Order: sequence, then structure tokens, then C-alpha cells
Amino acid sequence: MIQPGRKPSVRRQCDLLATGRSGLYYEPAPLPPARHALMQEVDRMHTDHPFMGSRQIARQLQRKGLAVHRSRIQRIMQVMGIWGVVPGPHTSKKHPTHPVYPYLLRDLEVTRPNQVWATDITYIPFAKGFFYLVAIIDWYSRKVLSWRLSNTLDLSFCLDVLHEALRKYGVPVIFNTDQGSHFTADGWVSILQEHGVQISMDGKGRALDNVYVERFWRTIKIKYEWIYLNPAEDGVELRKGIAIYIEWYNAKRGHSSLENATPKEVYMRVGTADAA
Repeated sequence: MIQPGRKPSVRRQCDLLATGRSGLYYEPAPLPPARHALMQEVDRMHTDHPFMGSRQIARQLQRKGLAVHRSRIQRIMQVMGIWGVVPGPHTSKKHPTHPVYPYLLRDLEVTRPNQVWATDITYIPFAKGFFYLVAIIDWYSRKVLSWRLSNTLDLSFCLDVLHEALRKYGVPVIFNTDQGSHFTADGWVSILQEHGVQISMDGKGRALDNVYVERFWRTIKIKYEWIYLNPAEDGVELRKGIAIYIEWYNAKRGHSSLENATPKEVYMRVGTADAA
């Protein structure tokens, strides 16, 4: 409980953000510049080298002359919702009581839109703090089907993005995620089950299973192609910028893996329903 007249610590502010309902119109209290800069650096390192855990990131920062301990990096990564993806006991923040499902993508040939969807949550920085971005991608076409930006890590913004994708684009055969608590929660799983979707989850401690989801944000490249180049001042500006980028990414950015076609062109070309 915060005593009247006392400003909560930065860590407490982050805890408070993680417990409220998501929204864009509440702007978190600005982070101290030093902490904000450190979080930005951790985010860049993780984006470049997702296999690096807190120990490796701390060592790299120490090599740059920063006096940081691993425990501090661990706390920051926990707030940001990121972790290393190498095999080991902490490759996924699984809820201890939530069920998990088998990995269905091993040796699977993805040949059409709506065969496999994937999703992930990533940390998105802005001038005074950070938000979380969740998005659903059609793996065959690489098209971003729906997305939401939130200043909290509660389940509601994940459910919103799932409902929108199902409403606009129909039902996938398989939905693949990691074992994170959002995607093993009953609210998420029950929606997929009601629609007859096969649920696939990356195996804990199996780095190769993580390929689909861990390549997710590197496929979109949203941080390097927009966020870092166009730093936003607040959540409203950040949301507008992400909307511009994703529209460009879907409709105008050619992919070498798609023979230089755009995700929207590939999704529409195969004749799936409602490729708007």
C-alpha cells in the first residue's frame, strides 16, 4: 500500500502497471533517465540476440563500462516480459497451474494462409516509458492480422486481439504460441477450443520449437524499421505510428521469402476469406 504523500518507487510503479486494465489514455509516470536508458539498451540487445539471458546481457553491459549486476537485469527483463530463448529451465514464463499443449509444427509444411497463426508479446519503448504490443500473424503470408498496444500485461488486450482476428479472418487450423501464462490461461484456450482450433505450444527448454514465435518480431522488424527511428512522445502517438507501420508492412513491404510480394498480396492471392 502506498502511503499518502509518498511517491511510489519505480519498481512499484511497474508493479502497478502490471495489475491494472490495459488502456492507452493512462500515461505512466516517467522513468528516471538512467533506468529508461538501461531498459532501452537491454531491449536492443534482446532484439539482436534473443538467446541471451540476464547473465549474458549483464556481462555485455559490464564490458561497455556499465556497473550493473545480473539481479538488476533480471528485474528489468521481468518487467519488460522478456527472457532468453536458449534451452534451460526459464525459457518460458509458464503459469504453474495452467495446462500446456504439444508442439504441432515440427516437420509441418505450411502451404497456405490460415493454416498456422502465431502470436507474441513484445516490449515497445517510447520517450517516457514503455508499452506492450501483442500481434497475431498468419505464418504463410506473414500478414499481421490484428494487434493491440497496452500499458499493462493483463490478459484482456490479448483476448481483444484474438477476437478481432477471428472475426475478420476466420479460423486457423493451428494456433502456435509459447507457454507464457497469457496463452495457457483458460480465457485464451477456451476461445480457441470453441472454434475448433488445434493448439500448439513451444516445448519448454526446446530452442528449435521456439523458431516460429521467436522469429515473429524479427519477421516484422517493427523496432528497427519504425520504433527506434521514430521515437514517440506518448501512447497516442505510439499507437498512430505503429498503425502506419503495420499498414505499410502488410500492403507495401515486399519480402524476399515471398518472392518480393507483400503479405497482403500473398494472403489475398490464395483466396482466403476477407483479406481486408
